Amino acid sequence: MPTAEALQAAARGWGLRDGRAVVVADALNGLSAARAWWLLRDAGVESVRVLDGGLRAWTESGRALETGDAAEAAAAREPGDVVLTSGRLPVLTIDEAADYPAVVGTLLDARAGERYRGEVEPIDPRAGHIPGAISAPVADSLGDDGRFLHGDVLRERFEALGVNADAPVGAYCGSGVTAAAQAIALTLAGYQPVLYPGSWSAWSNHPDRPVATGASPDGAATTAA
Repeated sequence: MPTAEALQAAARGWGLRDGRAVVVADALNGLSAARAWWLLRDAGVESVRVLDGGLRAWTESGRALETGDAAEAAAAREPGDVVLTSGRLPVLTIDEAADYPAVVGTLLDARAGERYRGEVEPIDPRAGHIPGAISAPVADSLGDDGRFLHGDVLRERFEALGVNADAPVGAYCGSGVTAAAQAIALTLAGYQPVLYPGSWSAWSNHPDRPVATGASPDGAATTAA
């Protein structure tokens, strides 16, 4: 995660001002915009929205896109005055993520199923998932149009996965990006999710941490040799 100082400097460069609402958009069905949504909320921005469906939804609605040189536009933009801190949203440490499934509540893995099962791992040093975590690919929270499913539909999906309405729910992914999108889906479904920002990249880089493989949450847990 960026420091509050680094995020504030970037946000002022985008023109963010105190008390103003922010809308975040991308061309990846909101999966990257969700990371900005989470970071800005964690840093104290009160009103942050994600453009549902991203630029695809924008253009399909008949609206135009602005073009031009991004550096020139940034140079001409009036700097913002937003003041950001950090730590407004609850997060899990690596130790808390380890205990979460057995002690606290439900821990959801937002990555694709093949990465959860440990069949492939294109980025991190070890393949698999955190023991006890449930596979919940974030792509399943989106419709064919790239927009988030309705909250009631999402609620049914998460309940079917074993998310208990009376217990906390945490989310992680590969590097903490799509887990933020999972947090949006959980929020739309009426939950109050907590994020493990380090996610699988942090976990898999600790050889002493057990790794589970296969479709079962507990799988065949092993540690690095």
